[in-house]
Amino acid sequence: MTYLSGKKIVVMGVANKKSIAWGCAEAMETQGAEVIYTYQNDRMKKSLQKIVSEDAFLVECDVASDESIQSAFSQIKDYAGEIDGIVHAIAYAKKEELSGNVTDISRDGYALAQDISSYSLIAVSKYGQEILSENSGIVSLTYIGSERAIPNYNMMGIAKASLEASIRYLAAELSPKKIRVNGISAGAIKTLAVTGVQDYQKLIQLSEDRTPDHIGVTIEEVGNTCAFLISPLSSGIIGDVIYVDKGVHLS
Repeated sequence: MTYLSGKKIVVMGVANKKSIAWGCAEAMETQGAEVIYTYQNDRMKKSLQKIVSEDAFLVECDVASDESIQSAFSQIKDYAGEIDGIVHAIAYAKKEELSGNVTDISRDGYALAQDISSYSLIAVSKYGQEILSENSGIVSLTYIGSERAIPNYNMMGIAKASLEASIRYLAAELSPKKIRVNGISAGAIKTLAVTGVQDYQKLIQLSEDRTPDHIGVTIEEVGNTCAFLISPLSSGIIGDVIYVDKGVHLS
C-alpha cells in the first residue's frame, strides 16, 4: 500500500510541468493521494487544465485576498469534507527587485513580496486548519537565499527568510492540533519563478557546481521529500526546513 493512499492534498502554485509544485503533486499522486489544485486566475486555470487529469478538482485562490482564500477552502470543504495536507509553493517579487542593489528595493515592492511570498502561508494556514485532518501536514518551499546573500536574489531572499520564520511560528501553534508545518529548501531549478532573477543561468550553474556530483536537484526529488513531509511517516518532524539541494548547502 502506498503511504498517501486515500489522502486528499491541496497543492498551490503549479504553473506548468517544470514547477516544483508539479513535482510535488506527481509524487503524492504516485503515493496514492488525490491532489486538489488551486489557481490564481482564469489564465492560470487554462494552463493548469492542460496538464492535470480531466477529473481533478480545481479551485480559484488568489492569496493576495483573504476573501479568495476563505472561499477556496470553503469550496474544498464542500468537495472533500476534510483534507490531509497543503503544499504552499507560491512566491512573487517585482522583477526589477530581483537584480541590482537591495537598497533600491521600493517600499511597495517590499510589502508586495512579503505579502505574497510569506504572509500568504499564514493566511492559507488560518483557513486551511479548519478542514485539515489529524496528523496532516503543511509544507512550503524556500531557498538558501534566505540564509545567504545570493547575487540578484535580493527581495526574494528577504521574503524567504520571513517565510521560514513563519514556518517555525506556525508549527509551534498548530502542532498541538496535530498539524505539522515544515519547509523544503530546494536547490536552484529552472522554473518559471527562477527565470525572473537576473542572470538566473549563473545561479543554476553555480548551484550545480556546488553539488558533490555536479548534478542539480530535480523537481521529482523535491517532490518525493514533500510527499514524505505531508505523510504520517514524518510525524517526528515539526517546524523544520529540510534541504533538498543535492548538498549545495554544504559549501
